[in-house]
Amino acid sequence: MSIEVEVNENDLAEMVEQVWESYLDPEGVSPLIPTNDENQPSEVHSSVSINGSWTGHVVYASSRQAARRAAGAFLAMEADEVSDEDMSDVLGELANIVGGQVKAMLPPGALLSLPQVVLAPEATARFPNTVRISGVYGMWDGEPVSISMWQSRGDNNKEGAE
Repeated sequence: MSIEVEVNENDLAEMVEQVWESYLDPEGVSPLIPTNDENQPSEVHSSVSINGSWTGHVVYASSRQAARRAAGAFLAMEADEVSDEDMSDVLGELANIVGGQVKAMLPPGALLSLPQVVLAPEATARFPNTVRISGVYGMWDGEPVSISMWQSRGDNNKEGAE
């Protein structure tokens, strides 16, 4: 049985800010500027699933250019040196970092999956029977980036249900 999530929009925004400051913009020169546009486009996305005491997904989505730039910042490389494999690895790691922080705020019993990365629009990702419950939506040097949380609806997780 999935519980109500204890991670709110402010918690998620704080997690994203920590990731930004630690990995993507440690010098503080290029912050993620909030847009609050949950329908902004994306060209690539990565996600981790959480199952157990809470069931849902954490999704990192962005333009391809923002993903390439993130990989460059994360790997201390120039963006034009970044391969699709580098980009995929970094997108997975970013979803994993935020997903791990979300998991740490949940009651015991939550398990984090390995990241899934798709170098295709977020619209191609389908999380059946879920609802978006939170998100941080912004622009990074004119490119869209979002980190959102999706919770499973209903009692799809029968493990542990009475």
